[in-house]
Amino acid sequence: MEIITVHSWDELQRELFADSWNDKIGRFRSRFAFRGLSSAEYRLETTLIRLQGDYAKLERHLLRNFRKYAHRSFVERDSLWHWLSVAQHFGLPTRILDWTYSPFIAMHFATANIDKFDLDGVIWAVNYVKAHELLPQFLRDRLEEEGANVMTLQLMNESINSLNALDALDAQSGEKVVIFFEPPSIDDRIVNQFAFCSVMSDPSLVLDDWLETHPALARKIIIPASLKWEIRDKLDQANVNERVLFPGLDGLSSWLKRHYSPSM
Repeated sequence: MEIITVHSWDELQRELFADSWNDKIGRFRSRFAFRGLSSAEYRLETTLIRLQGDYAKLERHLLRNFRKYAHRSFVERDSLWHWLSVAQHFGLPTRILDWTYSPFIAMHFATANIDKFDLDGVIWAVNYVKAHELLPQFLRDRLEEEGANVMTLQLMNESINSLNALDALDAQSGEKVVIFFEPPSIDDRIVNQFAFCSVMSDPSLVLDDWLETHPALARKIIIPASLKWEIRDKLDQANVNERVLFPGLDGLSSWLKRHYSPSM
């Protein structure tokens, strides 16, 4: 896996938009999923993995009880992927990881927590098109039929209708796989964050461990702590902040609190 440390705002832009030219359409269209983290030491762990203990066996219990008690008006239809998407959105531990198509939104999440400004941050970039080349043939066929690079919710519902079916993908592909899919637009937060998700066929596998075995698929871009304030200030001026990405009074308050905090 390529690990790059940037030393300026301009260098960061070059690295985030590298390999985005698409010869087929003659346009700049990146095929990378981006995830920004405030510490370069943080791993690509799901909230389910962070539960610790025998978390893999708890997944079904968590989801079953969420479906039992959650207000059904949040869910467009009674399907695994609608429920998982809603559960992830509202903080239930799941095997889903959140990503964004936007390098700038990933930069926001790498620099949003000023309490971590003494630590190097990181932006992970994963080529979801190449990752999907490892999927079982029937899923690759569905993507090709749809003319899509990322699974839609409809394709997920039609192709993988249970956790057992998701777990069984390992046997069908001959290895563990990762799927990138677009969740339902439950609220403006998902839309404004240009968000989509990944899910592993094995709930116990940390994604960066999987990427170590497929190093050509990912880049790890390290943001030195000394660069964070410059990035943060320029993102705020570009209107990439909590007020926009978390619409509502909570996002507004988070933005104002950080914006008016003194630099250290």
